[in-house]
Amino acid sequence: MNSTVPPEEFWQGVEQFNRQDFYACHDTLEALWMEASEPDKRFYQGVLQTAVGCYHLGNLNWRGAVILLGEGIKRLRDYQPTYEGIDVTQLLEQSAELLQALQAIEPEQVGEFVKERSPHEASQDSNLSGARLDYLPRIQRVET
Repeated sequence: MNSTVPPEEFWQGVEQFNRQDFYACHDTLEALWMEASEPDKRFYQGVLQTAVGCYHLGNLNWRGAVILLGEGIKRLRDYQPTYEGIDVTQLLEQSAELLQALQAIEPEQVGEFVKERSPHEASQDSNLSGARLDYLPRIQRVET
C-alpha cells in the first residue's frame, strides 16, 4: 500500500476511466506516468494500458485490446490489494475476466462480442460512443 496521496490528475483519470472516456484517460494518465518515479510510474502505466486496451476494444481492435489488457494486468499485479486509494485486486479481476473472454473468441468476432454486450439502444447503432458498457472494468476507490 502506498502511503502518499495521489495527485488530483490521477483522480481525474480514474473518473475518465469510469466514464469510459478512455482516450481522455490515456492523455491524463500518460502525463502523470511520464513525470512519475517508481513505484508509481509502473502503476500509472498499468492503469493506462488497461484504459488503452478498453479503448481498442471500443474500436473493435481485438489484437490491440488483448495485448494492452494483458500488459496492464501484468504491470498491476504487484500493487494488490490496494494502491493509491483504489481496489487494484478488483480492477485486475474485471480486466482478467474481459481478457479471457476476448481470448476465447476469434479476432474477427470482436464486433459481435461488443454488440452482444452493449445496451440494446447502442447495439442498433454502429457508433457505441456514449453507451455504458457494463462488461468493461471499473476502478473502485477504497477508504484508507
